[in-house]
Amino acid sequence: MSPPADFWRSKALAEMSPEEWESLCDGCGKCCLHKIREASGLLRQTNVACRLLDTESCRCTNYPRRKALVSDCVVLTPDSLAEIDWLPDTCAYRLVKESKDLPLWHHLRGGGPNGVHESGVSAQRRCISERDAGPLQEHVLPSKP
Repeated sequence: MSPPADFWRSKALAEMSPEEWESLCDGCGKCCLHKIREASGLLRQTNVACRLLDTESCRCTNYPRRKALVSDCVVLTPDSLAEIDWLPDTCAYRLVKESKDLPLWHHLRGGGPNGVHESGVSAQRRCISERDAGPLQEHVLPSKP
């Protein structure tokens, strides 16, 4: 059964069913990219993906067991969102939390299953697996202005 149309506009994140919650994910893969938090508190993004991320589809290769296999995997929940300050501007969880609508390319808005990739928003073809990357410091992305 599919979630009701436009459910994200009328429900708080904590009110969503597990199916609705999971359907919010656009599959950009950016939450699976390693970050470096400097002593100053500045967060630096890298293009290095968790070893479980399929860098072509931007989906976890073992989603049900991800936390057991990767101890520092961040599992998004309504409660954990309050602690996370690094979700991308386009992330549906962040947008709904901020009472903003989903972008037109999002699959729940009719953008189709590849809308996130076709729009150029995903990490597809822009990341490397941690298995092949070497030191994270060599993969820090330029900061946004």
